Amino acid sequence: MRKKRVLLLSEGFGSGHTQAAYALAVGIRQLNPDIQTRVIELGKFLNPVLGPWIVSAYRKTVSKQPRLVGMMYRTNYKRSLNRFTQLALHRIFYTQTSQVITQLKPDLIICTHPVPNAVVARLKRLGLNVPLYTVITDYDAHGTWTNTEVNKYLVSTPVVKRKLIERGIAATRIEVTGIPVHPDFWKTHDKQETQRQFSLKPMPTVLVMGGGWGLLNDDNDLFEYMTETYREQVQMIFCVGSNEKAKENLEANPSFRHPNIRILGFTREVSKLMDASDLLITKPGGMTCTEGLSKGIPMLFYEPIPGQEEENCEYFVQSGFGEMLADEASIDKWFTLIQEPYTTVQYRRTLMTMRNQQYNPEQCSRAVLQMMQ
Repeated sequence: MRKKRVLLLSEGFGSGHTQAAYALAVGIRQLNPDIQTRVIELGKFLNPVLGPWIVSAYRKTVSKQPRLVGMMYRTNYKRSLNRFTQLALHRIFYTQTSQVITQLKPDLIICTHPVPNAVVARLKRLGLNVPLYTVITDYDAHGTWTNTEVNKYLVSTPVVKRKLIERGIAATRIEVTGIPVHPDFWKTHDKQETQRQFSLKPMPTVLVMGGGWGLLNDDNDLFEYMTETYREQVQMIFCVGSNEKAKENLEANPSFRHPNIRILGFTREVSKLMDASDLLITKPGGMTCTEGLSKGIPMLFYEPIPGQEEENCEYFVQSGFGEMLADEASIDKWFTLIQEPYTTVQYRRTLMTMRNQQYNPEQCSRAVLQMMQ
């Protein structure tokens, strides 16, 4: 008997969409090795030259003109993709996407970005007979996600479900599963063992993430205050991803030259680094926030991009999982708190209890398997 196949389609406009696709693919296979999965970033796959160029232009816009991104997000907040955009996507992707689906013969298609979601929805209108699931990878429901051809929406919270219902989506087509995270985040690693693995000192530790999207690109007084004031008492790990320019800038800055400060490039060990840390400072992208949630680590959010990051930030702050990194006072508060071992342990336990009430890291993968049955 042929193994069942799941095709996951994403786009590179923000790493979280594709991360969610890979996380879900690995989670499905871990729970059921008999399922075959394939993840494709549609634009990059179908047009290896134009696709990455568009993504690069988008990243520059996000870094340099975040207000413009926010304005575009709000202007079209309640609208599905307009007919002109749908026609353009149809002309660019229709034939090739149809050929990919015909070749791979999936039993289920899952989209983690609105663009492939719209493309597959149009193919279904034209006769494609494959179930389409949509995983909304933020804590908000922008109108571009919605299509009448979607068979099932997998969403982060009951609030997102309510927003979809208000847009006319039947409640039976929506399931609250949480955003999928890689199975590495399903378990907790021993803190001391993990610190030894990364040659970290057994001391209060802060993990700073977000270099790939501008968090650490430019000179920033708050981060220099953080390092210069607390580097003797607090260990700091700066993860800049694949942003080599940010890494070079930090390494050249005297404020970041200290035995208690580590500057890392791209790593696949974020799960372990979160377990080795007592505080996470990050841009509030849906994926990173969910990974932090899965670990029950307190979070400080820095300058959310207007739009979905603001919505993500609002959810996590209101839910008690984090606060805004607004000024030096917020740094003082949290860098002092994590130096109190008993308080830190008790606070982490409280967050894990809250997490267990609101989020199960395995739920999205399990929900897909259950619906496939």
